[in-house]
Amino acid sequence: MIQTETTPNPDSLKFLSEKTISVIGTEEFQKAKEKEVSIPFVKKLLSFKGVELILLSENFLSVKKTKEVSWNELKPMVISHLNDYFEKNNEPILKNEQKTENNVDNNDETVNKIIEVLDTKIRPAVARDGGDIKFKSFEDGIVKVELQGSCSGCPSSLMTLKQGVQNLLKHYVKEVNSVEAI
Repeated sequence: MIQTETTPNPDSLKFLSEKTISVIGTEEFQKAKEKEVSIPFVKKLLSFKGVELILLSENFLSVKKTKEVSWNELKPMVISHLNDYFEKNNEPILKNEQKTENNVDNNDETVNKIIEVLDTKIRPAVARDGGDIKFKSFEDGIVKVELQGSCSGCPSSLMTLKQGVQNLLKHYVKEVNSVEAI
């Protein structure tokens, strides 16, 4: 059974599944990079008219659409595609061998603290809204992150970034001065 939840971004919708969608964490796929995608489920979903971006997570996927298509036409297509996949496959869409993200391997204590705060305090809240936040770098007091899924291009994401993420990181990691999205 697939359920949907709205997100703060009106152009994104979160599709919740009882079955595991990803065992490798969160991965984002963009229509603009469709040719680089090798996963048939993702390729087909990106080919739907109006689908701009999808984010796969452990038990949900988020779809960000363009303005040219309505949720009334797109939502049943996404639900049907998900149901069809799980009727024919008894395994997650993203499995271990499909990991594309480069994990940050850093012995820097400050970076490790930043990543821990992102993972434990921020990522769960962002996931509730159908998105994800990825650590990219820390230099001269500035943390650079990438907002993904529903958070990408969301009208309230800048406020979330400055008031939520920045304040939390500054509170827990004294070396942090500001946070920027890349």
